[in-house]
Amino acid sequence: MSLTSPFAFLLKTDDRYLAVSRWFLRLLALIYLAAFISTALEITGLVGEQGILPAERYLNGLEQRFGQIAWLRFPTLFWFNHSDMALLAAAYAGCFFAVMLLVGWRPLLSTIVLFALYLSLFRVGQTFFNFQWEYLLFEAGFLSIFLAATGPNRLLLFLFHWLLFRLRFLSGLSKLLSEDPTWRNLTTLRYYFETQPLPHMGSWYAHHLPDWLLRTGTGFTLFVELIVPFFIFLPRPFRLFAAFATILIQLLIIATSNHNFINLLTIALCLFLLDDRAIRSFVPGRSDRATSRRGVSLAGISILPFFAIALVSTSVYAAYEFVAGTRPQTTWHAPANWVRGWGLGNAYHVFPNMQTERHELVIEGSDDGIHWQAYRFRYKPNDTKERPAFIVPLHPRLDWMIWFVPSQHPFMRPWFEAFLWRLHQNSPSVTGLLSHNPFPDKGPRYVRALSYRYRFTTPAARRQSGDIWVSEYLGEFPHVPPRVP
Repeated sequence: MSLTSPFAFLLKTDDRYLAVSRWFLRLLALIYLAAFISTALEITGLVGEQGILPAERYLNGLEQRFGQIAWLRFPTLFWFNHSDMALLAAAYAGCFFAVMLLVGWRPLLSTIVLFALYLSLFRVGQTFFNFQWEYLLFEAGFLSIFLAATGPNRLLLFLFHWLLFRLRFLSGLSKLLSEDPTWRNLTTLRYYFETQPLPHMGSWYAHHLPDWLLRTGTGFTLFVELIVPFFIFLPRPFRLFAAFATILIQLLIIATSNHNFINLLTIALCLFLLDDRAIRSFVPGRSDRATSRRGVSLAGISILPFFAIALVSTSVYAAYEFVAGTRPQTTWHAPANWVRGWGLGNAYHVFPNMQTERHELVIEGSDDGIHWQAYRFRYKPNDTKERPAFIVPLHPRLDWMIWFVPSQHPFMRPWFEAFLWRLHQNSPSVTGLLSHNPFPDKGPRYVRALSYRYRFTTPAARRQSGDIWVSEYLGEFPHVPPRVP
């Protein structure tokens, strides 16, 4: 394509962002590496042959429902082979190509393979991969393919800005549309640190900050999510402020929460609010003339992201649908759902509703129905003295998903029943997801879940007892007895 075309201005490489682009790809490589490592540690237990929700059963169901176009509606390499070995091979291959991208080896090839591998794992991951940070990684990874191919032209910079805007503004908008009382009266942070899925010790300390400071933090969160995103499209001083405010709040979240890699990815996206001049003082620089020439010679390929602009723009409406509970386009053939099948066009809604109590499940097994032994999870609270670990940027999906079960959301019931059944079977791939299996030789005859209310101890109580939590027994958690899923 000639640069004299109507798209010449948009497709011309912007030399102010050459170093920024290089550092973004390096950070993206580290985030991909964390995502693939987390996946490799759990994938066979989650969706393997003897996992909680086997990929084979899921793919067969899709094929029966959608016929010959199932592979197009749900793109994944595992249509060809979905064995445990294939799942692990994809996860470890992702680790390899993430390292290759980190060192700068064939960045175009690496970004394409990383996107394809993670999309394939996501598509068979089912409910265990249904998180917003997965979609954020897809969209950032998709754009990174064109960034590696052409360099930072103006169109790509706009698309990165648009992605960051949607993430931040839609998250704030969803909080308003949800009409959650804790966001309205600025009391969200009274509960957030204690009730989030996987807190660490920073959460305990933050929970005991003065109430006025917690209210201020809640207000600052709304400001950064609802007002600051518009600064992204304003002149440079406003963009720098937007980058500073967004990075600051992401660092505060990391200091008080285990939210896997989403905060690091948000920080990486903020690099495009800066420029080479802004980062020159704290990162090494080098000449990028070759990159600039390559961007001009391959500029025509960047016309493809124009489609991304049209597709991901549906997310504003989708966010309203999600929060309002109205979904007039939920049929599988709706254009927006076809797009989301490829990991694009997600509606972001980070914590639109806040839980005010933390309920923990203790899973126990027994051979006689009288003497019970507890399974222990790797990262979620197991007892009141256990010190919660800092695990950013890893994402332990089983521990995270257990957090949703006490709310008894109907989507949680099938996988949780399947999980209990696999414990009853003593499936090695599933028990391997836990830190302790009290039945190493043979599965228990009975399995049950006990529900507890958990609260952080006060500083005085912790000094006296050493406990991090105070627990209150609520009774046996209601569920259908384990059965073959």
